[in-house]
Amino acid sequence: MTTVAPEARGPALVRRPGPHELHPVRTHRRRRALELSLAAAVPLLLVLLWQLAAVRGWIDERVYPAPSTILADGWDRAAAGDLWPDVWATLKRVLAGYAVGTAAGYLLGLLMGSLPLVRAALEPLLDALYVVPKLALLPVFLNMFGLGEGPQVALVAATVFFFVWISTMSAVMAVPDGHRDAGRVFGASPWQMFRHVLLPASLPAVLVGARIAAGVAVLVIVASEQIAATDGLGHLIFDSRALFQNDVMFVGIVCVAALGVLFSELVRLAGRLLTPWAPRDRGRGQA
Repeated sequence: MTTVAPEARGPALVRRPGPHELHPVRTHRRRRALELSLAAAVPLLLVLLWQLAAVRGWIDERVYPAPSTILADGWDRAAAGDLWPDVWATLKRVLAGYAVGTAAGYLLGLLMGSLPLVRAALEPLLDALYVVPKLALLPVFLNMFGLGEGPQVALVAATVFFFVWISTMSAVMAVPDGHRDAGRVFGASPWQMFRHVLLPASLPAVLVGARIAAGVAVLVIVASEQIAATDGLGHLIFDSRALFQNDVMFVGIVCVAALGVLFSELVRLAGRLLTPWAPRDRGRGQA
């Protein structure tokens, strides 16, 4: 038997652990702090650039008011109580429509994902309705519900419904057959199969669709309020633009952006609380 001298084997490869392995918590905190700093720095830099451009006269401040002007006008309107009725009108329409659309989309998506015959019967019709621009349905809802809150809520519900329905049906269909077989082997009833197999496996993907629907709901209600409403942030934006009150218009736009971000983050937080077993969003900081 031939033996090889240690010096003839070549240098040994030594892998040294990196900082993320030696100090995972510290590395994660630093990474998270860096991401938060970048998230705040980019919009702040753009706002400062906008302010500088308005002060130096690089842009027409009558058309694009400086951020300081927008902030002062928004503060005055909020202090006088003129802003909150429009914010509340938009918020209650979004919440009502989102609740109805989410419930209907989840129930039908669960049913179609679990029963192939129901899916075969309804999917072509729903696919055809899905591609119809939802604002095109506003006249239909106006004829159905008349003027008032009904058409606005129905439009948001119809928009949210399709996002939640698609994500729910796809998530239920994607549950591995092994999970279902395990439930059947243990004699799970239909309710137990849903509670212990389908729900935990599909809920993370369902909540992703719900979070996307939250942002789209805000977009749709603002567009709808510009067409067929006498209050709300969409009406405020459209009406102030018609009156050449561009500072008020930008106040409404900022409120819409803040409302959309807040609503989306609340849905994200609810998703984390409801699905602690699911991995965090890949867009967030990870150790």
